Amino acid sequence: MVFNSNVFLFLFFPVVFSLFWLSKTKRQRYLLLTVSGYVFYGYWDWRYCFLLAFSSLVSFFSALLIQRSATAGRRLLWMATSITVDLALLGFFKYYNFAAGTLNGLAGEAALPILNIILPVGISFYTFHTISYIVDVAQGRVRATGNIWEYFTYVCLFSQLVAGPIVRFRQIEDDLEHIDRSLPEDYVARGVGFFAVGMVKKVILADTLAQFVNPMLSDYGALSTWGAWGAALGYTFQLYYDFSGYSDMAIGLGYLFGIRIPQNFNVPYQALGIRDFWRRWHISLSSWLRDYLYISLGGNRRGALRTDLNLMLTMLLGGLWHGANWTFVAWGAYHGLLLILDRLAGPLTARLPKPLFRGLTFVLVIVGWVLFRATDFHMAAVWLGKMFGLDRSGAAGAPALLAGLIGLCLLAANGLPSSWEFPYKASHRWAAASAAALFCAYLFMNGRDTVFLYYQF
Repeated sequence: MVFNSNVFLFLFFPVVFSLFWLSKTKRQRYLLLTVSGYVFYGYWDWRYCFLLAFSSLVSFFSALLIQRSATAGRRLLWMATSITVDLALLGFFKYYNFAAGTLNGLAGEAALPILNIILPVGISFYTFHTISYIVDVAQGRVRATGNIWEYFTYVCLFSQLVAGPIVRFRQIEDDLEHIDRSLPEDYVARGVGFFAVGMVKKVILADTLAQFVNPMLSDYGALSTWGAWGAALGYTFQLYYDFSGYSDMAIGLGYLFGIRIPQNFNVPYQALGIRDFWRRWHISLSSWLRDYLYISLGGNRRGALRTDLNLMLTMLLGGLWHGANWTFVAWGAYHGLLLILDRLAGPLTARLPKPLFRGLTFVLVIVGWVLFRATDFHMAAVWLGKMFGLDRSGAAGAPALLAGLIGLCLLAANGLPSSWEFPYKASHRWAAASAAALFCAYLFMNGRDTVFLYYQF
């Protein structure tokens, strides 16, 4: 099920919202959000609800065992057990065939069989939820909840279950503990406002860009230099408005149920340097990688060489997290290298004029998105070769309408504030603006249920 669908907008959400606010007790609301999360998830394939439940149960009881352990060794044992189970499930469903194919290619024979495995939607996201919870409990950042329905609500909250943001339990613990309170008036305004902004981003901008970008990339060998840049810029904004649109909608839905989901994007294409980009892009993932991986590896506490190694390892694993393809690993390595260069060249780049530094950062990010979007290295090499004039064989340019959309997106990305900076007031004017935005977005839907790009990760 997707947010931009008739079944969600006119059936699922109205029913769940009404029942939630008709419910009075914590237990009733926990149960409702848990059941609705499984219905939302099971709409795709009900069988994988058992996988979600198993992962949730393992981490819930492991956290209780950690909490009750008298020694550091036992706490470490239960933490390692839970994380191993989570990573084993993620590794099998997401990476087994990737590993088998790579090994078979190196060995020149079928050393491992290729299995008919369907990647469960959202497994990367809810796995990171459960891991962060276990680590936080083990390190004393949060106490393990003894209420299984509260924990199930956290893991399978439908607004952020399948594509984030990656929310830590401690970030919404207070809202979950007080889930039986009445809905503040400003939460309604914020909820509807965020959802409307997200719908506009996804349906009007991202899906329109996709109608140009996808056909162009289906025959990337025919692209001219301008066509290759048009496809790259189009995808750059398609991905941003698709994913930030989803995040805004998830945040808006959270507010409508009294839960404050943290910010996930902060105008990333206004970044000054790659480090700044990662402070602004997919904030919940970048901060997760920093806190649970980079710092655990030693961070910047063990000298410059170890810092660079930790940055590279973190970004390699961050790239692999996005998908079982070597192009994602290469994208992670590319950003790891850029982060290292950004750190080393900090004194020099600080002297650059801000517009120049911002433009340079943006171009480097675009090159990375080519690796991210390419299905293989051949496609990436051809596409980049055309962009930088190494291959002038193609003649297909970018349609005029796409060029206009890219121009509007460039202006918006550099001139408009973050969706978090809008006031979202509880007033007739803002209500009318939100309603108009939702109506326009619905017209653009035209009966199509387009899946969000990050569902595949």
